[in-house]
Amino acid sequence: MPGTLDASGASPPDGPARHGGAALLPVLALLANAFVWGVAWWPLRWLEVRGVHALWATAGVYLLALALLSLRWPRAWIELAHTPSLWWLVLAAGMTNASFNWAVTIGDVVRVVLLFYLMPLWAVLLARVLLHERLTPLAALRIVLALAGAAIVLRPDGGGWPWPQTLAEWLGVLGGFSFALNNVLLRRHAASGSAARALAMFAGGAFVAGALATVLTLQGTVPPPPAPAPWLVGAALLALAFVGANLALQYGAARLSAAATAVVMVSEVLFASVSAIALGAGTLSPALLAGGALIVAAALLAAWR
Repeated sequence: MPGTLDASGASPPDGPARHGGAALLPVLALLANAFVWGVAWWPLRWLEVRGVHALWATAGVYLLALALLSLRWPRAWIELAHTPSLWWLVLAAGMTNASFNWAVTIGDVVRVVLLFYLMPLWAVLLARVLLHERLTPLAALRIVLALAGAAIVLRPDGGGWPWPQTLAEWLGVLGGFSFALNNVLLRRHAASGSAARALAMFAGGAFVAGALATVLTLQGTVPPPPAPAPWLVGAALLALAFVGANLALQYGAARLSAAATAVVMVSEVLFASVSAIALGAGTLSPALLAGGALIVAAALLAAWR
């Protein structure tokens, strides 16, 4: 799942901050996390070409990652099983991954990533409802920026209402909403063990995507996964990359302030956009640049006290 970025209405307490040379390694760790998630669309499309639909690929990759995490933290399953409230985190994380990964395999990657990063808009509203946080003037400004950016990005070339026009765009918006819910739930369950929370997120990626893939395959909408072949090696490497990215996120976020972490993680948009344009999976236009700038500004404001 894209690296966790806290963008709710009120800023969380800062983690242990590091300055000078001591901050270099944590920043590099966060950049590594953002890079993995920013370019994850490419291996997902590589698997798609080999007959592995994004939902089946997501389920398989996260199942492998879940197995690795289970070997490292076997007792985390006990906490997860005895904490029903964490099951909502499983659902939110699962919908995030299923929606985002499916979207970047069928749509313009740049547009999908920008629509996904409408997350600050949803996070402010969800934090108000679920965490009872007050709507600050800064949070209201983020809502305005995100809505304005979305209107520019979604406005059809021939005119009309700024509304998602394709399945990929709808999935991008749904992924951003689910990601915001994921982050708000992480804050709500901050007292739970970090291993149980990580396990819940990876379990969601495996089980929710797997359930959707199964249902859509039975309906004939999604093709069944092909027979085991060399593509399994690519899936295993992607699973290792996701686990490594998660560990890098935990390392960096624990050593930098929440504000610094949020700023660095927005680099995911840059990695995704540059790689997609370079490899022909995305396009840029003046309207997309303008709308994207407003959406990114809303995300960056989440880090400003």
